[in-house]
Amino acid sequence: MTETLFELAFLLAAPVWLLMVLAPGQPLTDRIAASPLTAVPVLLVHLALAAPVAPELWAAVRQPDLEAFRALTALPDGAGAVWAQVIAWDLLIGQWMYRECRRLGVRPLVSSPLLVLTVLLSPAALLLFLPLRAALAARRDAVPAR
Repeated sequence: MTETLFELAFLLAAPVWLLMVLAPGQPLTDRIAASPLTAVPVLLVHLALAAPVAPELWAAVRQPDLEAFRALTALPDGAGAVWAQVIAWDLLIGQWMYRECRRLGVRPLVSSPLLVLTVLLSPAALLLFLPLRAALAARRDAVPAR
């Protein structure tokens, strides 16, 4: 069951990622990317995986400690719960990046690879995106209104 839920976490997020990467600017994509509810199914998977390891999870977050976190992730449900949480947060970060790219007029040839990187390595993608966003916002604000 744990392995199935582990795999399900990504499968529930994948359609949103596919829309943002392959169909940017489409009304359906924009509507879905605007909703934080996309993360709810993944978070329900997280809860299903976290429930059996609630004491270990509580120990790891109550007083953050590397050994407590290591003990949590050594358990299949613990590792799965952390994975599902990461998938949900990555999805929300990706949706925000998608909306910001749309708002700032970033072309899909730039935004789509950035979103793929977000799926794979969201911290690196976010670190690349933040200065790009700042530069584009500054450029946009510097253009006089007509």
